[in-house]
Amino acid sequence: MVATDLAEEILELKRERNAVILAHNYQVREIQELADYVGDSLGLSYHAAKTDADVIAFCGVHFMGETAKIVNPTKTVVIPDMDAGCSLSDSCPPTQLAAFLDANAAKNYYVIAYINCSAGVKALSDVIVTSGNATRIVEAAPADRNILFVPDQNLGSWVMEQTGRKMDLWRGNCYVHIEFTRASIGRIREAYPDAKVVAHPECTYAVRLLADEVCSTEKMISYCRDTAADAFIIVTESGMLHRLRREIPDKTFIPGPTDACACADCRYMKMNTLEKLHDGLLNLSPEIVIPEDIRARAALPIRRMLELSR
Repeated sequence: MVATDLAEEILELKRERNAVILAHNYQVREIQELADYVGDSLGLSYHAAKTDADVIAFCGVHFMGETAKIVNPTKTVVIPDMDAGCSLSDSCPPTQLAAFLDANAAKNYYVIAYINCSAGVKALSDVIVTSGNATRIVEAAPADRNILFVPDQNLGSWVMEQTGRKMDLWRGNCYVHIEFTRASIGRIREAYPDAKVVAHPECTYAVRLLADEVCSTEKMISYCRDTAADAFIIVTESGMLHRLRREIPDKTFIPGPTDACACADCRYMKMNTLEKLHDGLLNLSPEIVIPEDIRARAALPIRRMLELSR
């Protein structure tokens, strides 16, 4: 089945199922071009929460599909590949977080969880954040509570820099973003001295120091569009380059390299393909299923995030 025929079949299945296709910025080009909405975790959360579709085909990783199901308990949520996980989410198992909170009950933690975590972790949290709204939500956190920020220590440290709010950080990270190094980004800056460096806050402190702008993937779009520079070095997962080139075709986007290559692909994001999306819509499988007690508890901090982000 050639790609054009496959794309047409996917669109026909979408109509038959009354489905919406949501895709993260890190998805492959073919999926981005078929999706009804492409965006970052915050934008995807809004679209998942307000859709009137019967079926949500979520092209991202597992925790993203879970988020859509949490806010849409009566809808069918499918993802192309159930094995599309996340190293960051895996770094904070809910059992470990629960044990840590029990052991540190005297600290009365206000738990702020980056959306890149499992439904079980969301259920243990007070509020969810994305890289696009984290500073705003941390600033709104109760002043008389200790904060535990999970699971990304790099995003957490960046938020502390922006807000001045002290937080205890869970020691988790995204394996893609920590592959960018001060040396690799320093070299690309020397090769393209007129290009602006735009980095995701999941990068390490050493890399963030070299950036002209540190922001969410969605903010990268507006920053690159509105900034006078003609060239940008993009320090995040490679899928973002396609959306930037598609929406801002008159500017040049250079992939930020690691010490190994200029190929910052997330192996989990890239597990999703058109073929798997087609099969997911055809068979309504693999389907995201969450125990109702966990889903109901996880919905509260997500809705709190959406309310604080308006």
